[in-house]
Amino acid sequence: MSDALQFLISGLVVGSIYGLIGVGFTCIYNVTGIVNFAQGDFAMVGAMSAIALQNAGVPMWFAIILAILITCLVAVVVERSAVRPVRGDVMRGIIVTIGVGVVLQGVAAIIWGTDAQPMPALSGEKLIHVFGATLMPQSLWVIGTAAVAMIGLDLLFRRSYLGQMFRACAMNPFAARLVGMKVETMSLVGFLMSGALGAVAGIVIAPIALTQYDTGLQLGIKGFVACIVGGFGGPIGAALGGIVLGVLEAFSAGYISSGYKNAIAFALLLGFMLFRPGGLLGEYERVRA
Repeated sequence: MSDALQFLISGLVVGSIYGLIGVGFTCIYNVTGIVNFAQGDFAMVGAMSAIALQNAGVPMWFAIILAILITCLVAVVVERSAVRPVRGDVMRGIIVTIGVGVVLQGVAAIIWGTDAQPMPALSGEKLIHVFGATLMPQSLWVIGTAAVAMIGLDLLFRRSYLGQMFRACAMNPFAARLVGMKVETMSLVGFLMSGALGAVAGIVIAPIALTQYDTGLQLGIKGFVACIVGGFGGPIGAALGGIVLGVLEAFSAGYISSGYKNAIAFALLLGFMLFRPGGLLGEYERVRA
């Protein structure tokens, strides 16, 4: 039982990581209708920036704030220079974000090198024991951050006027302009939110796993699978999908083989796209009834 509990806890932590990246996908999708495949690379930029600043002698919390601002700046540059010129063409927008991810990886390799970088835990490294299983304090940061991001964004998109504007711009930009909404400004705000959330995700993940220039690729793939499993566009669905994926990976690695982790993700992706494309919770409604 202690082994099963350990696998469950590990799965919840890893699933929260995937959910955090998946929730970041929803920021841009619910504003532009574009799937941002560079979301994982935003997390990498945030983590690597924080690590580099701390190595340069900047205090931890100030380094974290600066890293978030840097990632937001990167997100703004991406929106202005790459996404805005192809706005209105979803397929071209998706291809552009894939290219942006490749560029960010290349720039990160030039600036920070290709070696994996460690980051100190935010609140110590003394293990927490739970009924025979162990839990790192940093894991609580991951789970808590994922919960706050999920609830906060869901309330924003469903209950606030700003959230209604976001989804209206994604659903019908032309109609949104007719009623006075600034679609370009909404898109920019969406990318800012996505960049900030990606940076926060990367920073809370970094103390658990080493970070390097290509970390964002794997995170982005798993975050996308989490969105498909839970229901694309919904923060709660993305978090739920991430947890389902993380728990299944943990149990398959514990009872079968760790070599099946990626196979589990792609099997879920194919299965849901074929038999339940709306995900567990259904695709997120664009406008409130």
